[in-house]
Amino acid sequence: MIDEMKRPERLDEDRIEAIKALFPEAFPDGKFDAQTLKELLESPAEPPVEGGEFYGLNWPGKRQARKLAVKPSEGTLAPVPGLGVSEDTTGNVIIEGDNLEVMRTILKAYAGRVKLIYIDPPYNTGRDFVYSDDYSEPLETYLRRTDQQDDMGLLTSNPKSGGRYHSKWLDMMYPRLKLAHELLSPEGAIFVSLDDNEIFNLRHLMDEIFGAENFITTVIWQKVYAPKNSAKHFSEDHDYIAIYAKDGDYWRPRLMPRSDEANARYINPDNDPRGPWKPGDTTARNYYADGLYEVESPSGKKFTPARGNYWRYSFSRFKQLDQDKRIWWGQEGGNMPSVKRFLSEVRQGIVPQTLWKYEDVGHTQDAKRELIEFVGFENTDNVIDSVKPTKLLQRILHLVTDSNTNDIVLDFFSGTGSTGHAVMKQNHEDKGNRKFILVQLPVELDTPETKLKTIADVTMERIRNVGAALSSEKTQADVGFRLFRTSRSNLTKWQTKTARSVAELQGFDFTGAGALVPDYKTRDVLTELMLLEGFPLDSRVEQSPEFDDEVHVVTHPERSFRLLVCLSTDTLSDATVQATAKYPKDTFVCLESSLNDQLKLRLADAVENVKTL
Repeated sequence: MIDEMKRPERLDEDRIEAIKALFPEAFPDGKFDAQTLKELLESPAEPPVEGGEFYGLNWPGKRQARKLAVKPSEGTLAPVPGLGVSEDTTGNVIIEGDNLEVMRTILKAYAGRVKLIYIDPPYNTGRDFVYSDDYSEPLETYLRRTDQQDDMGLLTSNPKSGGRYHSKWLDMMYPRLKLAHELLSPEGAIFVSLDDNEIFNLRHLMDEIFGAENFITTVIWQKVYAPKNSAKHFSEDHDYIAIYAKDGDYWRPRLMPRSDEANARYINPDNDPRGPWKPGDTTARNYYADGLYEVESPSGKKFTPARGNYWRYSFSRFKQLDQDKRIWWGQEGGNMPSVKRFLSEVRQGIVPQTLWKYEDVGHTQDAKRELIEFVGFENTDNVIDSVKPTKLLQRILHLVTDSNTNDIVLDFFSGTGSTGHAVMKQNHEDKGNRKFILVQLPVELDTPETKLKTIADVTMERIRNVGAALSSEKTQADVGFRLFRTSRSNLTKWQTKTARSVAELQGFDFTGAGALVPDYKTRDVLTELMLLEGFPLDSRVEQSPEFDDEVHVVTHPERSFRLLVCLSTDTLSDATVQATAKYPKDTFVCLESSLNDQLKLRLADAVENVKTL
């Protein structure tokens, strides 16, 4: 079957079919009816809610934010060769552009594949910035700004006195978190750094998007090592990190490694063959009916629990432990009994706690030193104020990701690239193969004395320098990256918004060579088609010699089929059509003008999935 290449809708066919299988009544005449579905989901046993009011977070603009969350992408991503490192082999990606449009663009390729999302969004302090108010057109806003066509900014200030203070922040966050939920894998989790300004609203927002049942905890990070005496009321010593899982019933954090200090508490004074141990209390205050009895030590001394306490074990169980030499009576055999806890039998790790101290995960000054070390300038206060130490991010990586898998880590407010730095550092230390995707706006910096003009420039410079430093240590980690930028589509039929009138559209040829924009670059078209067909950005692209025409073959280890792309304007050769028959499960994309009726029939017989431009 030959189909015209179409931009995928956000509500994909699989989900529609799943709803249809459960509620066929919601599809009268084969079309989805939301009202019918709502009525089917209402429980007859429950009384209607008075006035239609529900508990939840609401704000002016929420309806529009919901629409933006399901709006399909209007642009694409274009590779920028030459600015990355090890571009032909790396699995790491840096994307310059508005993160809302970027996530829309990569959704089909990465939905359900991201193991960890960490973001450090604007805290909404009244001094920092939120994304531009033009939420409905993030692609156009970005392109106008970066093309220098006008003075429209990518970010806008959000002073507390400006009105809709919290609403603007929520407008920005809602669609981005909604897309983050779709990108997160079933085994994944999202960590969000924030302070007191919006943590309350963030929790409500994430309860709605991720589900309150998938809330894990809120970590407190001690971010400074000394109080700020200039504080008006209190010195703010901490930030929050809100943690949600895609599936809270399934997700579990990895245990923290045991420290040498913790292991040193285990000794072996009696040379027990089972190894080091430490004493544990045999009594407790909880009432236990079988916990009131008297025991006699080897020295003949008798013991009962202190008043209000009880033995933890029944008498028969206590005797079993004593016979197994698991009860310690002291060196002379006359002490109150304790139970041996053997190091070999404890969990080989520690359950993570919610208070993270700076001596364990670093503080803001550590983060500043790292930035200066790998970027080389100190006067970007608007950047340094929000940067995070890599030790903090490495702890998060340890809790969520596995060194033995190709886990994907996404940071769509990447700032100076701390997350990418931490991923490479962690891979170096535990020989892991994690891959990162960093998304950052090219926000201008006031740094005239350096070549780094935007925060995105800082991100790339940092990753290059970190990679070079690790390479000097003979690391086996992937220290490269590929750079992509948000771009308009290469397909003319999706650029009709650029035309100002119907008359201008009359000259458009939506088939054949006119299907592609003038002066298109083959690599840009291939990248766009890859994303539309669900191939990740680290896919391998090669020109295959087995076809008579120029056919590019896109492959990825996680895809069971290949993407074959032929952009030739000439009629497709018989030999090429014949060669496609060897791979009936592949997807073949070509120009409509390169096929006649006979070739269409033959191609449809040869390959299951054929699409034309």
